[in-house]
Amino acid sequence: MAGQQFQYDDSGNTFFYFLTSFVGLIVIPATYYLWPRDQNAEQLRLKSLRRVHGRCLWYRLRLMKSQQSIVPTLKKGALLFGWFVFLLLAYKVSKLDREYQEYNPYEVLNLDPGASLSEIKKQYRVLSLKFHPDKGGDEATFMRIAKAYAALTNEQSRQNWEQYGNPDGPGATSFGIALPAWIVDQKNSMLVLLVYGLAFMVILPVVVGTWWYRSIKYSGDQILINTTQLFMHFMYKTPNMNMKRLAMVLTAAFEFDPRSNKDATIRPTDNIEVPQLIRELGNINVKKKEPPFCYPYSLKARVLVLAHLARMDVSEELEEDQRFVVRKSPALLQEMVNVGCQLTMMANSRGGFHAPRLVTIENCMKLTQMIVQGLQESKSPLLQLPHFEEEHLRYCVSKKYKVRSLQDLVSLKDSDRRSMLRFLGDEKYDEVLSVLGSFPHITMDTKLQVLDDEDSNNITAGSIVTVTVTLTRKRMAEVFEKEQDSAPCLTEESAATEEAGDASKAKTKVWQNKNKAAKKTAKSKKKKLTKKKVTPVPAKTKQANGNVAGNEVVATTAATAAVVKEEEEEASDKGSESDEGEANKDSPSERDEDSDKQSDTEVDEMAGDDEEEWEALQQSIQRRERALLETKSKVTHPVYSLYFPEEKHEWWWLYIADRRDQTLVSMPYHVCTLKDTEEVELKFPAPSKTGNYQYSVILRSDSYLGLDQIKPLKLEVHEAKAMPDNHPQWDIPDTEEEDEEQEDSDGIEESEDDDEDND
Repeated sequence: MAGQQFQYDDSGNTFFYFLTSFVGLIVIPATYYLWPRDQNAEQLRLKSLRRVHGRCLWYRLRLMKSQQSIVPTLKKGALLFGWFVFLLLAYKVSKLDREYQEYNPYEVLNLDPGASLSEIKKQYRVLSLKFHPDKGGDEATFMRIAKAYAALTNEQSRQNWEQYGNPDGPGATSFGIALPAWIVDQKNSMLVLLVYGLAFMVILPVVVGTWWYRSIKYSGDQILINTTQLFMHFMYKTPNMNMKRLAMVLTAAFEFDPRSNKDATIRPTDNIEVPQLIRELGNINVKKKEPPFCYPYSLKARVLVLAHLARMDVSEELEEDQRFVVRKSPALLQEMVNVGCQLTMMANSRGGFHAPRLVTIENCMKLTQMIVQGLQESKSPLLQLPHFEEEHLRYCVSKKYKVRSLQDLVSLKDSDRRSMLRFLGDEKYDEVLSVLGSFPHITMDTKLQVLDDEDSNNITAGSIVTVTVTLTRKRMAEVFEKEQDSAPCLTEESAATEEAGDASKAKTKVWQNKNKAAKKTAKSKKKKLTKKKVTPVPAKTKQANGNVAGNEVVATTAATAAVVKEEEEEASDKGSESDEGEANKDSPSERDEDSDKQSDTEVDEMAGDDEEEWEALQQSIQRRERALLETKSKVTHPVYSLYFPEEKHEWWWLYIADRRDQTLVSMPYHVCTLKDTEEVELKFPAPSKTGNYQYSVILRSDSYLGLDQIKPLKLEVHEAKAMPDNHPQWDIPDTEEEDEEQEDSDGIEESEDDDEDND
């Protein structure tokens, strides 16, 4: 068996191959992941958002950051330097001589392959006279010539050369180590040992330990564990939190403490500027001695948040700290919502303490909206729009327009809207419409069912109820278009109501047209039926004040109702008499045939319903599998926020609540992927007692004020079916067993008779 031989690279050629491969493994992936993307695309995206978001704080900061940042240039320089080193090493490797070459005795003797034996001997004699050591030649060259001659003339050597590539036969397997020999040289042993010890015994443990020590302080959402424990303590201690108390708990987070977070700072000038802000803000519970609310970092963060909500101007140094606090607040409030949900689940399963009230969790959501928009709770949602100030709201809330929300502003006619916003110039008015048109308009459809049950529409006590909510997002601009298209229809309907003598109604909102369409069609059908059946009534004259006399209207309505009722009774009597006559005419055989046909149709309908249920179940399973495998981007639509320092995208909370008992029915689901349409499943256990229950499906934005939606959800809980002790399909009647035994005995007797006949 051939031996093995290890040797280091004395020439250093193999080391260049290793070094080239190592540099390539670093440079190529780093270029793919770290090369700055096309900055023109980001500039084009910002340019497209300029018309709507041009006044937003985050937009202006993003423009300044893109202009001042040198990080892309440094990345490009480092990557280009890496590629230069890689190409230089590749060129070096391409110029290296081949160290390992195939042994060819013909080349050693300077002969063409396939030369004859006489030519080989003749050439050997010539080279021997030239390179023999006795003739003054090189001994090493002569040894190679003698070895080549033996390989071509000796039969055994020739076989070894043809089979193993070496006249001496198989040699030891040689493994080259791609490291230069000086690394294992005894002179450099101490230096190499020092480098290895420093790298693997000092640097590597320090790096891993530092990373681990920092990572264990944070949760999966990059929130400090101490902050989560703080939120849990105060929500357990105070289940019912108002907005003031909630702001104090939020600003007590350890993210704002310089001892826990290096990004947080306490400046010497805070002793002067923070008390000044406190005097301007008024009562903010400065004298409260409860820790950690009395700590300097908590007091400073609370003052900065309240100043942000009041839209107060602060100094440049405090403005930087304020942006840091405001930027961190939405994630911290989301953590508070999660903590509230965990405590609610613990209270429902274990008991022993009061779960956080629904108002506490909803206040967390409202505070998120307020911080993103920089508005106090009592302020009007219209202040989210550009160029709106406090003194302008008196035009909106006047008796003529009564606009108090964004929806009211959308539902106005364009002429009324322009008249109301007459304090704005044309450019500012167009900007307001552009911003308002970019706001989201969400439609919410719900479907109530019990999955994996024979009757999915029957809700029994204790069953798992699934509410499938389909959210569809549209822009307010599309609602503008619908309002303009539906304006003529509204005028026709109002004219029809005036002719019928109905009282004048308030203008219907755009988002209510769809809900009231069915009612209007039903009313129109009833009017047509009454017009056909009732004799025409002469039109009533109006009084001097322009109103129809009340007693005449009542009399006309009563007469019409009486005539309609008499005609319906006569028609029903006639129909019943004709049905009885036809039933008497039918024979018993015909009735049996009709009943058979009816039963067949019922069986077919049941089979069709089963197929539809099976297809719906398969589709729901496929949707769940796709949802598990598919990872959607959380980049939805940028939020219009005048005072938020970071670009934020539209996210929503969706949950089911019992507003009468102020409790959560299902845990809030954070919808972070709603671009156009999103389907969400909310599950909760049905109540243990039968009866009718009134819940609410609530959708709340985490970015906008005044766009929340509440949809009623009626739940009718029936008594659960009793579990059968013995299922019918497992019960085999005695008659069936006797029939099977009789068939077996008959078969045996027939076989015996056949045997006798054969004999």
